Amino acid sequence: MKYLHILFLLLYAAPSLAADSLFFTCERTEKNYTETYELKVTPASKKEKAKVFVDDRDLDQSDEFGRQTIKNVLITESTVLISMEAHFPPESFDGVQYGPGSVITAITINRATGQLRKAETIKGGILSATLGEGARTYQEQCRPAKKP
Repeated sequence: MKYLHILFLLLYAAPSLAADSLFFTCERTEKNYTETYELKVTPASKKEKAKVFVDDRDLDQSDEFGRQTIKNVLITESTVLISMEAHFPPESFDGVQYGPGSVITAITINRATGQLRKAETIKGGILSATLGEGARTYQEQCRPAKKP
């Protein structure tokens, strides 16, 4: 009975804590190029699906150039997991015709170390022709950022 109060607190407070957005400043380095960007991750709520933003740009978008969808966001005390898919229609570039393509991405952020690991699987399209088809993994470094 004495733990009943703690149980109620956990049951009612934990969902509200999970609904808070997380903010990160991340750095991506490739060869001699370094890019810094802001990453915002918002878990799903009862009313809205999960959202991910890079430099205030919603990654869940669709236009004539393709469709990118955030499939799932899971935030735990130690890890942030993000899964997303992108699909691209056939396109022509410099006189070369490319078929439709897709990229499936899984991102893991270790909240204690800030290490971001990204695994992408490229299939078809111009990306397959230029980067190669198949799986790639990347590592980036993030740190918690203050809420705007």
